[in-house]
Amino acid sequence: MKDALLVIDVFNDFDHEDGDALLASFRQRVGAMIDAIAAARAAEIPIVYVNDQRGRWDADAPGLVRETLSKEGAGGILAPLVPQPGDFFVLKPRYSAFDYTPLVLLLQQLQVERILLIGAATEGCIVQTGIDARELGLKVTVLADACATNDPALAELALRYAEAVGGMRISGDLLPTATA
Repeated sequence: MKDALLVIDVFNDFDHEDGDALLASFRQRVGAMIDAIAAARAAEIPIVYVNDQRGRWDADAPGLVRETLSKEGAGGILAPLVPQPGDFFVLKPRYSAFDYTPLVLLLQQLQVERILLIGAATEGCIVQTGIDARELGLKVTVLADACATNDPALAELALRYAEAVGGMRISGDLLPTATA
């Protein structure tokens, strides 16, 4: 089975209503995010960054990353997550990585059957992306330890829903081998 690691919304300036809570969660989870990315690289699993365009309509993903890294408070914690040559990057205007993006075309070209999800926020973009992926016939595994949240209680509820209703696998492993 061909996998892809989707790194969702990690380039965030944390300058919003829930920014402090999300930044605190990132600080707890960034190590697991780094480890998941490193494990994917070691296993030669394609890495696809999908990030909120944050109101930008210029399709400048490298510019968005540079701008985010220059922000006080965000840059230091996010620098280890920067895409490397060979990684893919898709900008998105909505919660789901599939909503109004070319992601499904990229995953088809890569012949991906299962996506592994990390990033932020668990209760929003992560689970919504997983739901849309399942609707498209993809298998989905959420690497929960590598997902930041605005609200831990809501994230727990969202993960329970994703597993029980959405048919997603919830895992603490860096790169699980079981299918879901």
